[in-house]
Amino acid sequence: MHEVKIPFNKPHMTGRELDFIVQAHANTHLSGDGPFTKRCHAWLEARTGAHKALLTHSCTAALEMAALLIDLNPGDEVIMPSFTFVSTANAFVLRGAVPVFVDVRADTLNLDERLIEAAITPRTKAICVVHYAGVACEMDTILDIAARHGLRVIEDAAQGIYSTYKGRPLGVIGELGALSFHETKNVISGEGGALLIRDAALAERGEIIREKGTNRSKFFRGQVDKYTWVDIGSSFLPSELIAAFLAAQIEEGEAITRRRLAIWDRYHAWAEKHEASGVARRPVVPAECVHNAHMYYLLMPDLECRARFMARMKEIGVGTVFHYIPLHSAPAGMKYGRAVGELSVTDSISERLVRLPMWVGLEDHLDEVFHEADAAIAAL
Repeated sequence: MHEVKIPFNKPHMTGRELDFIVQAHANTHLSGDGPFTKRCHAWLEARTGAHKALLTHSCTAALEMAALLIDLNPGDEVIMPSFTFVSTANAFVLRGAVPVFVDVRADTLNLDERLIEAAITPRTKAICVVHYAGVACEMDTILDIAARHGLRVIEDAAQGIYSTYKGRPLGVIGELGALSFHETKNVISGEGGALLIRDAALAERGEIIREKGTNRSKFFRGQVDKYTWVDIGSSFLPSELIAAFLAAQIEEGEAITRRRLAIWDRYHAWAEKHEASGVARRPVVPAECVHNAHMYYLLMPDLECRARFMARMKEIGVGTVFHYIPLHSAPAGMKYGRAVGELSVTDSISERLVRLPMWVGLEDHLDEVFHEADAAIAAL
């Protein structure tokens, strides 16, 4: 077993998380929707401009709520990239819908907007975009396609908090957006997520679905004298302990993101020489996109080079990981979904992409990462 000197991820704490958890206990409210949850809702709404933000126990849960809110029926189709996490597809498959996998762009690794219209059929209900690495998809084009074909747009913005597209925060450009606060994200609560609802028309039903299909939120606002079961739903709320932890994180969220961006910039400057030599390609961020330094990755020449690079980094104690296995070729993807086109870019980047360590505090170890990575690349 090789000693890990520099892990791939190291969850950051701001210093107030445990104090806030103690406060949550003192408030005698540990279940969902207490004072800290409300604080997080208010911050998210102010930050993104969402009409309604609702904390969930995961980004997966937020996507499942989105699928319920757009009334997906068995046989409906949702266009999405294959290069994404399984939750993007699962949320819709659980409603009986068919994920329709489309290839990604070679530059940003996001859904290729030029391929969307060829995937549209009379059964298409929605487009679900995934903002990979916190870099926005080409949303104006996608929104135009959706408007012309009468489709809903859902943003899987799991990696996108603090990122923008033409000045607009990710997660509120489409009708619904899902955020993640998993421990690998910029601001964290261990597990956790949020659903962002852009339009008021969906807000009340979003609350109902999140509260097990009841109008409990209206009851606590004094709008009804008792609450009851009025719609389908489930228990999508996180506990107040999770919200308390998250509240401490978002107080420092901008500072956290600035530190991550500084690390990203140093990676980008270091990797320039390897891109120039043709050994590795760096991430691409279009001019209209402001990213959040969610990750730093390299695209190696081929699968063998990536495997050798990762093995060498593991030997010297630096944590690296590859990313998604394409959903269109996964057993469940072939069973529940269908692919449009060859998805050759997806297949290629899945074999070549390697993610480098990214966490607050890594600043003090970057020179060592660069030294070891230089040696690993030289040995390819």
